[in-house]
Amino acid sequence: MGRRGRAVHGRCPLRADRRPAQRLALAARLLLEYDGTEFAGWARQPGTRTVQQVLEDALEQVRPEPVALTVAGRTDSGVHARGQVASHSGAPASAGALNGTLPPDLRVLASEEVPERFDARRDAVSRTYRYRVLDSRVARVFERNRALHWRYGIDRVVLDECAAMLPGKHDFTAFTPTQTYHERFERRVFGAEWVDETDDVIAFWIEADSYMKRMVRTLAGTMLAMAAGRTDAQTFGQLLEGRPRVEAGDTAGAHGLYLERVRY
Repeated sequence: MGRRGRAVHGRCPLRADRRPAQRLALAARLLLEYDGTEFAGWARQPGTRTVQQVLEDALEQVRPEPVALTVAGRTDSGVHARGQVASHSGAPASAGALNGTLPPDLRVLASEEVPERFDARRDAVSRTYRYRVLDSRVARVFERNRALHWRYGIDRVVLDECAAMLPGKHDFTAFTPTQTYHERFERRVFGAEWVDETDDVIAFWIEADSYMKRMVRTLAGTMLAMAAGRTDAQTFGQLLEGRPRVEAGDTAGAHGLYLERVRY
């Protein structure tokens, strides 16, 4: 055979690779909202109704294997969420299937595939919380379990001045229980402000990289006490320098707090 007819042995560069493509391992990201009134917080605890327990039980009903959830913010008993994020390994179940098994105070707003290494807690850049306050002499029926009822008057200028001191990196030792598991007390706040929601409801919004136990609620309680003239507002800046817990104000009730969103 002449030169042109010589057979060329080996793999043809134009032939498609017939080997099956290897599917990447997946994880699932869930966007959640819940009314925290009847939940003893996020974390599973023996003999109590928690968000994690109810959601993991629902996942086991619609998936062939059990899952362990990781969460962006471990909310306390009574705290609500409008933008909580949880993750687990394996393919996601549909939001519709999960909501068909969940109670009415917990909903999955979205369920989506993410890369296997995604971790709802570790990968979060920031979390945003809102604390709602009903500034009225008379309680409102439909704000019960939704906002702190404050009857002691509020100097709005004081609230705004305190909130303006929060952006930046501070030592929040004064705003978490003395007996705590935390080893690092510095947190970076990206933004903080008080806003009007209605004629008699105001809300404290804060975005930070992470939080310590009861930190947002104690910040709110301390600022409200200062705005009511109970303590000297000039000392708020000093509290951000690692002062003892006893020098800050009371921890505001859990029912006024909402986890609004998580940024990645």
